[in-house]
Parts: sequence; C-alpha cells; structure tokens
Amino acid sequence: MGNFERYLSVWVALAIVAGIALGQVLPGVFGALAGFEYANVNFAVAILIWAMVWPMMIGVDFSSLARAGEKPKGLIITLVVNWLIKPFTMAALGVFFFRYVFAGLIPDADAEGYIAGLILLGAAPCTAMVFIWSQLTRGDPNYTLVQVSVNDAIMVVAFAPIVAFLLGVTDIIVPWETLLLSVALYVVVPLIAGIAARQLLKARGGGAAVDGFIERVKPASVLGLLLTVVLLFGFQGEVILSQPLVIALIAVPILIQSYGMFALAYGAAWALKVPHSIAAPCALIGTSNFFELAVAVAISLFGLNSGAALATVVGVLVEVPVMLSLVALANRTKGAFAEAAE
Repeated sequence: MGNFERYLSVWVALAIVAGIALGQVLPGVFGALAGFEYANVNFAVAILIWAMVWPMMIGVDFSSLARAGEKPKGLIITLVVNWLIKPFTMAALGVFFFRYVFAGLIPDADAEGYIAGLILLGAAPCTAMVFIWSQLTRGDPNYTLVQVSVNDAIMVVAFAPIVAFLLGVTDIIVPWETLLLSVALYVVVPLIAGIAARQLLKARGGGAAVDGFIERVKPASVLGLLLTVVLLFGFQGEVILSQPLVIALIAVPILIQSYGMFALAYGAAWALKVPHSIAAPCALIGTSNFFELAVAVAISLFGLNSGAALATVVGVLVEVPVMLSLVALANRTKGAFAEAAE
C-alpha cells in the first residue's frame, strides 16, 4: 500500500472539512450539484462512484464467477447479518437511545422520527460503495459482485415488508425509480464498462495487461472517494453546522450498529475459516447502508424536513469515516485469516 492509501483517513478528514467549508463559501455551486438528480439519485455522485467502482469491475472474471457458489460461507454470513439481524438491532438501538438514554435531550415527536430513520437505514444494505471497500481490502472482485447481486435481489422483495413490520405501518411504497436507477448506475453501467475494458486489455496483453492497468487507474478510485466526501459534506454542511448536537446524538446508535455488525460478521468469517479476500468484503457489506434508498423512503413517508429524513442523512455523513476505519482494521488483521479455499 502506497503512502497515499496508507494515510487515506487523513485525506478523508481534510475532504470533510473542505466539503463543509466549500458548501458555505459556494452555496450556489453545491446547490446546483445537489439538484442534478433524479429520484434522489445524484448524478454528480454517480459519476464519482463510477470512478471508484470501475477499476474493481475490470478485475471481474466472468469465467470464474460461477465458482463463487462453491464458497457459500461468506455469502451466507452476509445475508444472515443483513436480513435477519441488522434491521432489528438498529431498531432496538434507536428505541433504546431515543426513548430512554436521550429522552431528556429531544422532544418525543422528534425522537420517533429519528427512530424511523434509523430503521430505514438498517433495512437498506449497501450496493455501490461496497466495491470500493472491497478494493481497498484486496477483496475478491468476483465474489463481491455475487454478494452485491444476491443482496440486491433480496432487497427488492424484503425491504418493504421488514420496514413495514418495524415501523408498524402497512403503506410502505418502495421508490422503484431510486432502487432500480441506483443499481443500474452503480452496478450495471460500471460492470459493462469494466467487462469491455477487460476484454480489450486481454486481447492486447493478456492477464498482465489487465493487472497493470488496474494498478494505474487505482488513484482515480481514491480521488473519486475523496471528491464524493467533499460533495456529500458540502450538500449537508448547513445541517451539520445548525444542529451539531442532534447530529451527534443520531450518530451514536449508527456507530454502535456499524462496529457491532462488522465485529459479528468478521468474527463469524474468522471462526468459519473464510479467506480474508472474501471475509473482509462480507463483513463490510453487512456494515454499510444503501443511503439513497433510505433517504428517498424517509422523504416519501415522513417529509423532507422530518426527523426520519435527517437521521438517514446522518447515516450518509457517518458512512465514509466509519467504513474507512473498518477497512484499516480489516487490512491490519489480514494475517489472522487463512487464505485457503473454504
């Protein structure tokens, strides 16, 4: 790992500060960029995510993709954590903190909104950013693609029932435009571009040409991550500065949930002797959130200025710093994992 990647957390911290500052200095520019969206999917962020995801997609080898089914442990861990544990623990943490621990700090009506937002985050596992976290931990690109694809397929049928059950409502409307557009932009488009690039490179110089090109374009991946942080914090800088205490309170259960889910999935992968190239992405998928979907549903159900919408936005803000810390932990503990096949 080069010096730039080694100190990535420092660059992200600077990007957070830069984003908040630029959002205040250039509100018109960030307002225009924030408006460049459809169905809560921001196209400026989508372009940067392409830059992050594309190098890993080049590494996807379709000839070996079918063999991912021969290693089911990582996929099973991901699915159990995402769909049988994560939504329910997030709901429990929301109730515990906002009805009891923080009860005297915020109005009851706001507390219920924050709980709803946390539930929406917990029921929406990540799609796009998983690829960058997998790349930073040297994850298996083929297996990561399988994990994300299966996860997305389950989300289509499981998200609404889980949210309806935990929120106690029956009229959950899944924003299909957000869900399908996000999957298309964040997974399908970069995957097609990656396949095309891989075929072209293999025709010119074989596997060595593919590996060499991936190494050369990796800086674009990291740059895309940093610019994404600048945009996200620039978009939400006013919220952060105007409600710092509320942001901090909402972040508490999200942080506990994130580190707890990672510990559970990563520990299970270690106990089941899952190779690190599968174990790290498996744990990271179970930790991160599909915040575009969560934000869209929060706005449609509770309104743009609701506590639920704010809670999902805090999920956006917490995501990158938390995930980077977990990437660093995964890389430091790689030696504890056997690299033998499952």
